Amino acid sequence: MVDRLLINANVYTLSTESPRATAIAISGERIVAVGDDRLRSLASARTIIDDLHGAMVLPGLTDAHIHWQGTASALREISLQDIPTKQEAVQQVAEAAQRARPGDWLVGRGWSQSAWPGGSFPTAADLDAVTPHNPVYLAARSGHAAWVNSLTMRLAGITDSLNDPEGGSIQRDAAGHATGILFEAPAMNLVARLVPTPGMAELAGLMERAQSLAWQAGLTGIHDFDDPSAFEAMQYLHEQGKLGLRVVKNINKPYIDHAIALRLRWGFGDDWLRLGGLKIFADGALGARTALMIDPYEGEPDNRGIMVTDKEEIYEKVSAASRAGFPSTIHAIGDRAVHDVLDVYETVRREEAAQGIRPVERRHRIEHVQLIHPSDSQRLAELGVIASMQPIHATSDYLMAERYWGARSRWSYNARLQLDSGAKIAFGSDSPVEPFEPLKGIHAAVTRRRADGSPGPEGWYPELRLTVDEAIRGYTQGPAYAAGMENRLGQIAPGFLADLVALDRDLYAVPPDELLATQVVGTMVGGVWRHRQFD
Repeated sequence: MVDRLLINANVYTLSTESPRATAIAISGERIVAVGDDRLRSLASARTIIDDLHGAMVLPGLTDAHIHWQGTASALREISLQDIPTKQEAVQQVAEAAQRARPGDWLVGRGWSQSAWPGGSFPTAADLDAVTPHNPVYLAARSGHAAWVNSLTMRLAGITDSLNDPEGGSIQRDAAGHATGILFEAPAMNLVARLVPTPGMAELAGLMERAQSLAWQAGLTGIHDFDDPSAFEAMQYLHEQGKLGLRVVKNINKPYIDHAIALRLRWGFGDDWLRLGGLKIFADGALGARTALMIDPYEGEPDNRGIMVTDKEEIYEKVSAASRAGFPSTIHAIGDRAVHDVLDVYETVRREEAAQGIRPVERRHRIEHVQLIHPSDSQRLAELGVIASMQPIHATSDYLMAERYWGARSRWSYNARLQLDSGAKIAFGSDSPVEPFEPLKGIHAAVTRRRADGSPGPEGWYPELRLTVDEAIRGYTQGPAYAAGMENRLGQIAPGFLADLVALDRDLYAVPPDELLATQVVGTMVGGVWRHRQFD
């Protein structure tokens, strides 16, 4: 029986067998037929018929790299995203302090010193005058640095004589005084562990709010990289029948041994919530200038970034996870980090081959691949490693890349290189670092320009632009493959899950400048319209 019939649609199936259609028949959560108006013959008196009035229909879009707890929590935090000056950021914090009770934590995120005049990092002193009675924790846009006030440093025991934790650093001025800037998780956690966190039910409520926004953006699935508290809230939503996104939950390094001890494996779960791979941080980020580099940052001859996890430990964890049935997904931004991770994967691939494990059985990933050395440019494809990238990072970061990486920028944010070499790609946003709106990512991939048109009509390194089709597949078929769900996601075809997005214009037909004006008029997950703007 056909429960729902979509007609008068401009369907791009992404299937080689039948690439175009105008009608889709759905039964329960699955697509049962794809074709034209003749599918009306499948309808019964109980079939719901939706006229899409010519809307473009694509397979549902998936964000292959998102921090879902961070994204949901950001709905209640101080937003410093795109604040153009330090003074305005301090004013935002001051206004929040005026609304808060003494002792309340002021938590926010999104600042980027590189976007401020002068580009200098802020300090605790900048906050002290406006937050005398409140501890402050402000995560940088990159998520790899935090800005705190003096009260917070006292609470956390951060003194001038405190040694840097392994894998992180406490910024100090010329006199050796801690400035209030903490680099990378080991240092940031000196404070983050003190910040009150929402309980499971509260977090689940925030995730529900974020989920509605995700549907409005056309998302039907996410690959999450946050901690077990996020997983708990997701399970709660699933139990309550309120989870309306397909979630792949990756496992951060501190918890992988527990998963292995429980004899869990990649893909455990169902089509709504399933386990992904082992997540490790190899290095930091460009914004904090902690990405691990082969050669120093431009103008900083003593700075090659931070090795968050050393190569030997990465190998030990990846090898153990592989033996237990898990692929790995490793954050690597600088060219040295990418090189080291590829070395690890090369060694582990040899081990897997000796055990009779094919690459398709361990779908290893590198997250970001923001800068790759030319000598490593083909290795992801050769090793069968997925390039999990975020197109909008290129347009957000290009000024920083040029300033700190110079001529090396030609090899940065380069999905074109990976596609041409034959590597599989999966696109995401890294939200809350960037908005979880895939249409913005598609625009960035296709134009290499910001919304305001900068850096010019041709875009930044225009030879690296993707086609619309390549960008769309990066948000559909790439994530489906990375999740091991390519036999039921990423296409509109009989037997596939009825996860769809409807748009008000044809992305393949409009000029690139119109991509950002495109509206999501419908998002369907599991045969149910979760967001709908058409009659």
